[in-house]
Parts: sequence; C-alpha cells; structure tokens
Amino acid sequence: MHSYTLSIHDSSEPEQVVNLDLFLLKKTSVILRALNHKLRQQILQLIDQKGKVTVTEIYIHLRVEQSVASQHLAILRKAGFVNTTREGKFIYYSINLDRMRALTHFMDQLLK
Repeated sequence: MHSYTLSIHDSSEPEQVVNLDLFLLKKTSVILRALNHKLRQQILQLIDQKGKVTVTEIYIHLRVEQSVASQHLAILRKAGFVNTTREGKFIYYSINLDRMRALTHFMDQLLK
C-alpha cells in the first residue's frame, strides 16, 4: 500500500514531525494552476468587469474558439473560482468571491 504522507523530522527536536499530506498537496497544486494561466486570468477579469457572463460573451470578447473558452471555464469551475447559474437556456458565470477570499488568505499565510 502506498503512503500519501511525507514525514519531515526536525533534527534539532527529534520528537517534532511535520506530516505533509501529498494528496492534499496535489489538490492544492491543481487549484493554484487553474489561476496560473493568462487566458483564465483574462476570463476572470472579464467576468469581474461584467458581473456575470455567458460562454458566448467570453469567447467573442476574448477572440477564442468556443471550445477553448468552455475548456478553461471548466477548469475554473472545477477549482471553485467561478459559479454558474442557469437563466432559461443560458448559463451565466460569475466569480466565487468566497473562494477568492480563501485563496487570498491562503497566499497571505503562505508568504508570511
């Protein structure tokens, strides 16, 4: 059976061990990578400017193929950075502000 924990020992205090959950590390990496892409950043900026947008508005405004816009929106949605709401036949994308606040807090803590 594979271990998903990396144990780091403090040589100055042998009883001190830091356990790093590698599964959570991988999930965190996927979430951060979702934002580390120029087009996805542009998509988020557009959504922020307009409040809510459809995929059609995104691909027309950013001049990309519909499939490209949809793929990037799926990554942002999976990472929790955008919300979707259906109004009739349209799906609108909006920024998940709670998720953005959590990310900002995480970055602040990480960079201290």
